[in-house]
Amino acid sequence: MTAPTDPPPTSSARTPRLGVVRAALLGVLALAAALAAGHLVAAFFSVNASPYLAVGNGAIDLTPVELKNFAIRTFGTYDKLVLLLSMAVVMIIMAALAGVASRRTPVPGTAAIILFGLVGLLAVFQRPDLSSAALLAPATSLLVGTVVFRWLHRLARAASAPSTEPTAGRDPSRRSFLVAGAGVIAGAGVAGTGGQLLAGTRDAASSRAAVGPLVPTRTAPAIPADADFAKLGTPTFLTPNKDFYRVDTALSLPQVRTEDWGLRLHGMVDNERNYSYADIRNRPLVERTITMTCVSNEVGGTYVSTANFVGVDLADLLAEAGVRPGAEQLFSTSVDGWTCGSPVASAVDPSRGAMLAIGMNGEPLPIEHGFPARLVIPGLYGYVSATKWVIDLEVTTWADRRAYWLERSWAEQAPIKTQSRIDFPKGFETVPAGKVRVGGIAWAQHTGIAKVEVRISKGAWQEATLTREVNPDTWRMWWHEFEVPAGSHQVTVRATDKSGYTQTDARAGTVPDGATGWHVINFTTR
Repeated sequence: MTAPTDPPPTSSARTPRLGVVRAALLGVLALAAALAAGHLVAAFFSVNASPYLAVGNGAIDLTPVELKNFAIRTFGTYDKLVLLLSMAVVMIIMAALAGVASRRTPVPGTAAIILFGLVGLLAVFQRPDLSSAALLAPATSLLVGTVVFRWLHRLARAASAPSTEPTAGRDPSRRSFLVAGAGVIAGAGVAGTGGQLLAGTRDAASSRAAVGPLVPTRTAPAIPADADFAKLGTPTFLTPNKDFYRVDTALSLPQVRTEDWGLRLHGMVDNERNYSYADIRNRPLVERTITMTCVSNEVGGTYVSTANFVGVDLADLLAEAGVRPGAEQLFSTSVDGWTCGSPVASAVDPSRGAMLAIGMNGEPLPIEHGFPARLVIPGLYGYVSATKWVIDLEVTTWADRRAYWLERSWAEQAPIKTQSRIDFPKGFETVPAGKVRVGGIAWAQHTGIAKVEVRISKGAWQEATLTREVNPDTWRMWWHEFEVPAGSHQVTVRATDKSGYTQTDARAGTVPDGATGWHVINFTTR
């Protein structure tokens, strides 16, 4: 009888299969290494070249308008943080799944990394504010991610190999694999932190601090003491810079130093002009008190604020360039590539008060509000009037250039609509029965508020007390007192502007040119 022989080794024996947790960890570690390496390289060009941020910016551009409005309405100024965290969660899950798919062979994970890399390359390539050299950042991510994944995969397979494997004696142990993984985590941390620190050396904070005080030649009239009812519960008349609303598409704040900033004014003009920051700073400066409103502001929303802006008259700059007949649109571009279309008629009209602003509430523009310079055109929603970090102004027609939001179904012309808001009592608040004071704000920029009316439940409209008007381009506060019995009640407010128009009660959303409707809140008295 012949001795029994061992069966030939199976494919499973030749190729050890990684555990699910270890395989998933491979994908996540490779992702961390790839993103950290790309972030480090991006710091030499622009933080927006970081693949993570570039993909995030691309996601913002591709997000449907309805979803953007939902994010702004739900998360407010934290909408970008929510997007970044959501992206991180999705990418970690996808990387883990790619690792699990590679339990036997690194091919699926490698393919996933290549796909991630191509998406990053495309996102950076499509950024209008980045040069072709910035493609080195996503290319580095692709290379590092691939190398780290395949290296860790080889170590993990060796560590998982049964002791009968001929290579078991010389392959890394399980502890060696864990040490390698820890090294990848440490390396990713160093690279990511290094990239962040390097990017920080290019920030605009020191440049802004060096600007010093901005002293206008023409100051805005002093704000009268009775310009608000802040003691009763309305906002202060001037919104502190830290509280001024912010809505934009920038995932990372553009960092532009005054010494690097320049503004080009061209297009349908007789003389193309180029301005440095010193050119603007050394001109006679004007100060204006202006209330700004975002078109994304829902009825009763908070995206409305007031500040003293300092800058130069936009009409003067355009007059120096010489606007040609037939010009319709002032097409402005931000340093991060965002575009805006403003009516030329509003920009060149001296009575409108359009500005190239470099200061806000007594200090240089905060970085998040457009430092070194931004546009401010009173009476128009921000998406057609308020380009931050502006670097280019092209005089053109509506047919020749289409701005960012115009491409996304928003209106071409967007004058701010007459609106009012109830600030107190708060919705669903319980207050003592008897005399109940109701108050809030109203605005109709560039037209002015004439009166505000308020009613309890379905009672008669009663005219509220208004603060003194500062100018037609600013909001006004109002209040009224009612005798209210115990129970549940409803307050409704409406405003009438100086043209005689009274707010419509027809509710409409923000798209395409701003919300309409009366603000209504419910409260209880006891």
